[in-house]
Amino acid sequence: MKIGNLEIHGHAALAPMAGVADRAMRELCVSYGASYVIGEMASSKGISMHDRKSASLLSISPQERPAGVQLFGDDPLTMAKAAEMAMDYAPDFLDVNMGCPAPKVAGNGGGSALMKKPQLAAEIVRACVRAVPVPVTVKMRIGWDDETRNATELAKLCADAGAAAITVHGRTRAQMYAPPVYLDEIRSVKQAVDVPVIGNGDVTDGESAKRMLDETGCDFLMVGRGALGRPWVFSQIEAYLDSGEALPEPPIEERMRVMLGHIRTLCAYKGDYIGMREARKHAAWYIRGIRGAASYRNRVGTLSSIAELEALAADILQAENA
Repeated sequence: MKIGNLEIHGHAALAPMAGVADRAMRELCVSYGASYVIGEMASSKGISMHDRKSASLLSISPQERPAGVQLFGDDPLTMAKAAEMAMDYAPDFLDVNMGCPAPKVAGNGGGSALMKKPQLAAEIVRACVRAVPVPVTVKMRIGWDDETRNATELAKLCADAGAAAITVHGRTRAQMYAPPVYLDEIRSVKQAVDVPVIGNGDVTDGESAKRMLDETGCDFLMVGRGALGRPWVFSQIEAYLDSGEALPEPPIEERMRVMLGHIRTLCAYKGDYIGMREARKHAAWYIRGIRGAASYRNRVGTLSSIAELEALAADILQAENA
């Protein structure tokens, strides 16, 4: 697949999940075969006002390329200014968020709220395309709610405004993350535009990846929640799509090794205080489904040091091998 002049290999990318898809997570997913990654969404208003916290979300390491940055906002001039400033971090492309359902984003006119104003959304894309030398992509949902499923209309406007690729999460904003994923809506977008269309929504393994590709005709896949505590999902998807081989989940020893490595890297980048607090959600995802997971949740929720995490992993392994 090509996003503008950017050649992308493989089948699946990591979604730009706020509070999750940070540098440690992105690098780990790339190591397992993610074709590209997108950083956590950053406020165009914050970037344009030189907010340090917003700017920190734009940093990209050499280990995670190709990589894009994602901006949200509802003003074309502010988005364009922030897009231009984001080029200081040398992203391979720029993504415009039109899908975030969070009230603090959509309630202020950004994210999925842009789907209610298609012409404004297209103006934002056009302004960003003019402002930056890299491809501009868009991530949207299928609509605000069931009565206003307008992804096809919006995708056409965005493509006409210069978007180089469009990712469609097959749910409405009203659904948040509840089932179902409407694959027919993604197929409709694919049939309506000439730029690559990336399917998103409940891609969690090789079989669901193939179903998304087969039933929508989309060019590529994006994985979000399916990668939480399972960065190896990208290698599973690639193996299944390349050869039909359904790779099993890693053994518990490997899961604990990956969890420890992930959180050590997280702490190295953010410091132990912030890193360990953010580690709690990651650890909860890594232990999902293991025997006795419920009994470990209280310990996960109070983790404050790598030593505590190592002790937890050791206890899980001991119980598993008993």
